[in-house]
Amino acid sequence: MDLRLQTGYRQILAMAMPISLAILVPQINFITNTIFLGGLGQQALASAGITGVYYLIFAVIGNGLNNGLQSLIARKAGENKPKEIGHLFFHGVWLAMAISIFGILLTYLLAPFVLRITLHDSTIYKQVIDFTMIRIWGLPLLYLYVMRNALLVGVNQTKLLIWGTLAETVINIFLDYALIYGHFGFPKMGFNGAAYASIIAEGSGLLVIFIVIHFVGLNQTFSLFESWKINFNTIRIIFYKSLPLILQYAFSIITWEYFYILIEHHGARELAISNTMRNILGFFGVFSWAFAATTTTMVSNLIGQQKPEEVLPLIRRVVKLCMACCALLLIALNLAPGVFLSLFGQDELFIAEAIPVIRIISVALLMMSFSTIWLNAVTGTGNTMVNLIIEIITLVFYIIYTYLVLEKWNLPITWGWGSELVYWTGMFSMSFWYMKSGRWKEKNLSYI
Repeated sequence: MDLRLQTGYRQILAMAMPISLAILVPQINFITNTIFLGGLGQQALASAGITGVYYLIFAVIGNGLNNGLQSLIARKAGENKPKEIGHLFFHGVWLAMAISIFGILLTYLLAPFVLRITLHDSTIYKQVIDFTMIRIWGLPLLYLYVMRNALLVGVNQTKLLIWGTLAETVINIFLDYALIYGHFGFPKMGFNGAAYASIIAEGSGLLVIFIVIHFVGLNQTFSLFESWKINFNTIRIIFYKSLPLILQYAFSIITWEYFYILIEHHGARELAISNTMRNILGFFGVFSWAFAATTTTMVSNLIGQQKPEEVLPLIRRVVKLCMACCALLLIALNLAPGVFLSLFGQDELFIAEAIPVIRIISVALLMMSFSTIWLNAVTGTGNTMVNLIIEIITLVFYIIYTYLVLEKWNLPITWGWGSELVYWTGMFSMSFWYMKSGRWKEKNLSYI
């Protein structure tokens, strides 16, 4: 098997479209989950915003580990070294399990204290804590799941991604309906039913994808789990490459949690509206994240092939495709925003107040469609410390903006969501400058 990639438009689409579908399926899952919780009332929808972003903090830590490992795997694919790919994957799994256990312990030790002093509504606080203490146990399953993503995307087997995500989504939607409302003989668990449903669904999706990997023979091709001997130097290399990305994503979402806490100070309705915006960002940002993952793999693969001169032309091709796909989605959203918002089961006043926020989110999504491509190109070069520096500088301006707008000046949340424009402007400008500077060509990702 030749693992070296071509980077024409057709090859870009062939990699990105299965990733898009694999990302889209869980986003439909998240939206359905929000719709079911919306049926419990506005307070449940508001609490879901806090719990969702809290769990997302740990989810993106896994995503940082995924991207770091994916970059290493793609580099070895570019060098056409399949056995070293299996070696990397095996040690990535061990590292992921260690981090997930740390996340569970951290949640039980710190989450009650942090949320108690930041949330004003005691009812929302209790609902959030009860849910979080259940939901966090899905973390090891989630981290194993993203390790699978790193392998399949890194070796251009993206068409296999859909089986696990499809199984997870079908099971989660069924169990959400059954456990939240008590249908089909299941106990009625209300808000906490969504937590149990998500954990069971993650486990089911993980089982399905590893069965698929086994039957298509990838375990033999890459010598997965051929040796159970742990090489701590390999773990150190994966951690070293992933840590800046883990910190980058963690800082980003922790800051987003801070944003949601400031929104909560404006009231339950504003928090509920912002929770729907999180779903819109996830659903309509599918193509951006898919093309971004494609960029990471292709850039790293090209460098592994010793073809750095092809990197910038590749990025420009990916940007054109990504912006075209995102623009089509955003036109559809803005032609009928009320139709989409009506899915969440709220009243006409809710929809009227949410539509101006959708306009701001749409501009942010268009900016994200090219900004995230340039940012992930930096990831593909292996210069993950640069990613972290870009994130930190951008978040300083983001925090200042959100504090002034939402807390000090107490402006409407439409202005608060303008922080997304601040964020993506910072991410794009610095990533673009770094890639155009050519400094990334001096970086060496070899570790063996």
